Amino acid sequence: MRIMKTELRVLFFSPIAWMVLIVFAFQAGLAYCGEFSDELRNLAMGYKPFNTTVNLIGGYSGVYAEMLNNLYLYIPLLTMGLMSRELSSGSIKLLYSSPVSNMQIVLGKYLSVVVYGLILVVMLLIPMIFTIFSVKDADIPFMFTALLGVFLTVCAYAAIGLFMSTITKYQVVAAIGTLAVLAVLNFIGKVGQDIDFVRDLTYWLSISGRSKVFLEGMICSKDIFYFVLVIFMFLAFTFIKLQGERLKRSALRSCTSYVTVLAIVLFVGYFSSRPMMIAYYDATATKRNTLTENSQKVMEKMDGGLTLTTYVNLLDETWYNGSPEGKNYDMEKFDRYVRFKPDMKINYVYYYGPGTNAHYDKIYKGLSLKERMVKVCEGYDYDPEKFISAEEVSKMDDLSGENGRFVRIFKRDNGKKAYLRIYQDNFVHPFESEITAALKTLVDKSPMVAFVTGHGERGYNDYSEKGYAAFAQNPSFRNSLINQGFQVEEVTLSQSVPENVDVLVLSDLKSSLTSEEFANYNAFVERGGNLIILGEPKRQVYMNPLVEVLGLRFADGILVAPSKQYLDDIIAARITEGALNASLYFSQLIRRGYTVITPSACAVEVVDTTKGFKISEVLATNPQGSWIEYETTDFLNEKSTINPKIGEVEKSNSVMFYLSRSIKDRPEQRIFVIGDADCLSVKELSTSRAGLNGANFSMITEMFRSLSYDAYPINTDRVRPPDDDLYISQDAMIWVKIGFIWLIPLAIMVWSIVFLIKRKRR
Repeated sequence: MRIMKTELRVLFFSPIAWMVLIVFAFQAGLAYCGEFSDELRNLAMGYKPFNTTVNLIGGYSGVYAEMLNNLYLYIPLLTMGLMSRELSSGSIKLLYSSPVSNMQIVLGKYLSVVVYGLILVVMLLIPMIFTIFSVKDADIPFMFTALLGVFLTVCAYAAIGLFMSTITKYQVVAAIGTLAVLAVLNFIGKVGQDIDFVRDLTYWLSISGRSKVFLEGMICSKDIFYFVLVIFMFLAFTFIKLQGERLKRSALRSCTSYVTVLAIVLFVGYFSSRPMMIAYYDATATKRNTLTENSQKVMEKMDGGLTLTTYVNLLDETWYNGSPEGKNYDMEKFDRYVRFKPDMKINYVYYYGPGTNAHYDKIYKGLSLKERMVKVCEGYDYDPEKFISAEEVSKMDDLSGENGRFVRIFKRDNGKKAYLRIYQDNFVHPFESEITAALKTLVDKSPMVAFVTGHGERGYNDYSEKGYAAFAQNPSFRNSLINQGFQVEEVTLSQSVPENVDVLVLSDLKSSLTSEEFANYNAFVERGGNLIILGEPKRQVYMNPLVEVLGLRFADGILVAPSKQYLDDIIAARITEGALNASLYFSQLIRRGYTVITPSACAVEVVDTTKGFKISEVLATNPQGSWIEYETTDFLNEKSTINPKIGEVEKSNSVMFYLSRSIKDRPEQRIFVIGDADCLSVKELSTSRAGLNGANFSMITEMFRSLSYDAYPINTDRVRPPDDDLYISQDAMIWVKIGFIWLIPLAIMVWSIVFLIKRKRR
C-alpha cells in the first residue's frame, strides 16, 4: 500500500496525469454529446428512438466504445515511468536493498495505475448518471456491464505497460514498447490461421474485440478469464524480470520462467474457452444477446449429437465467406447456439469444384479444376493438399443443387440434415430466423408445399418472369420457402394428393381439370388440406370450379385503378382488418400503410356462405378510382374509362380472401384465394414501384406462416426496448454540451493548477 500511495503521489505531482484526465474528460464529453445530438435529431425528424441506451453508451459508437478505442493513447503515458524512472535514476538499487519484496513492488506500482484507472471509470459514470435521468427506462445493468469492459481493458493495458517499463530505463521507449505489444495482441489473432491448434491459441491471445462483448451487454466467462490471465501473465513477467535482476539469475532460467508462465496462461485460457466451460450473463433489458424463446425451444429438443459442416469452394465467388483466416470469426456467428448446445461440433471442408467465379473462368481458361486450384493456392499461399475435389465432397454430402456456392449443413446423429445458405442481399449471412428454421426441421416436421402441374400452372422451379422460383426454391434468396423451413415439390392431380402434402398451390390454370383430377382435388379439400389458389383474368372459366366448392368465384373482367404513373391494371391493394384473422403480424403492415401490388388481377366474390368456412377479406381495392373493367384489354396503348351502362361500378372490390374451418381430428383448415397469380411471380417480386409501398414479400411470409400454424417462418421478433424516449429537448442540448465538453474539463484543469501550485509551495 505504501508503494501504491507513493506512486500515486508521484503520478499526480506530474502534469501528465492531469493532462490525461483533462483530455479524457473532453473527449468523453465530445463523444457523448455527439451521440446525444444524433438521437435528438432523429427524434425531431419523427423517428422513434430505439436502443437509446446502447447507442449513447456502448454499441459501436457510444461514449464507452469511443473511449475504449482511444485507451491505448492514455495508458502508456501513465505506465511508461513506473519502473523506467527507477532504472534511469538508479533508485531501483535502493528498492532492491530494502526489505520490500519484488511482489510488493509489482503489486504496489500496478495498483497505483489501477486506482488511476478507477478515476477514469468514475469520470465515465457522469454520462451514465445523466443517461439515467434523461432517457426513459434507461438500461442500467447494460451500462454497468459496458463500464466493466472498460475497466478490465484499463487493467490489462496497465499490466502490459508496467512490464514494458521494466525492460528499459527510457520512458519514451517504454511507452512505444507498450503500444507495440498492444498492436501485436490486436493482430495476433490472424497468425497461423491455417493450423487448427495454432489458430485457436493465437485467436485466444488476441485482445481485439474482447471488450466488444461487454459493450453489447454480455458478460462471458471466457472474456473475464482472458483479462484476468493477461493481467496475471504480464505481472508475472514483471516479477520474473525484477527477480532475475535482483538475484542475478541466468538468462536461461529467466527465459524458462517466461515460457512456463506463458504455457500456463495458454493452457488455462484454451481450457476456459471450451464451450462446455463458458458461462454467460445477458445484462440487457431485452436479452438482445440471447436466442429468442422460439429458438431456445428448438435447442431444447436437440438431444444427441449435432454437427455443423461448412463447405467452402475455393473456385467460387463466395469463397471469402469461409476462408481459413476468417474461420474463427465465422464460427462466432453460432456462439448463441453453442451456448445452448455446447457439444455441437463445427467443421469446415475446403474443396475445389465448378463455381460461379467468372474471373477465374476468364484468367484460367483451358486449365482443369485442379490446375485452377493450384494457381489460386499459390496466390493465397495456401497448401493445395488441404483442398479436396468436388467428387470427394459428393461422397460426404449432396451439394448438387448448390452450384458450388458456400453452404452449411446441420446434421444430427440420426442422419437428419438441413441446409443453411448465404444470400444475395446486403446482409449475406443468415439471421437467427433462418438458422433456427434449419435446426427446427431436424426436430419437427417440415411443411411440404406442393405445386400442382399439368395445366400450364406457374412452376416452383420456373425462373421466368411469371415463374414462382424466387419465393419457392431460390437458394440464394433469404425469404424463399426452402430457406425458411419448408419443403417444395410438384404434384399432379391425376392421382391422389400424397398424405405428406401440407399445402397445395394451384395457380393460373390454362385448361380445365379432368373429372378424375377434380375428384382428387375435392378429396384434398374434404380431408382438410390447406390451399393457395391464385386466379387470373381470362382464366375464370378454368379456375372457378376450384373456388366454387369453397363458396367463392373469380369475377369476370379485370380490376383497374387508372393513374398517371402506372398502367391502369396495376392495383395497389390495401390490406384490410380481416387479414388479422389469418395472421396477427399483418397488423404491422396495416399500421405502416403497406399495400400488395397485384398487376392484372380479377376480383374475388363470395357466392355461397353455406360451405362451413369462415371467410375474411384480406386484400381489397380502394373504393374510389377503382372498378372492374369489362371493355379495355390493351392497357399499354389504351386508357380505361368507367362505363356504368355495362355494369362497371366504382367501388371497393375484394382481391384476396382467407377461409378457415374446423375439421374433425385435424388442425384447422386454412385457404387463401387470390385474384392474381402475378403478385408472387419472379418479375413482381423483383420490381419496385415508387409511391405504391408494396409489401408482397411480407404477404407471402404471413400467408405461409398462417398455413403452417405459425411454425414457419420462425418468429424471432424481440420485445421493443423500453428506452424509447428522451427527456432533453434540442434547445437544452446547448447546456448539456457546455457542461460535458467545457465545464467538466475546465473544472479538472482548475483543480490541477491549484494542486500543482500548492505542491510547489511545499
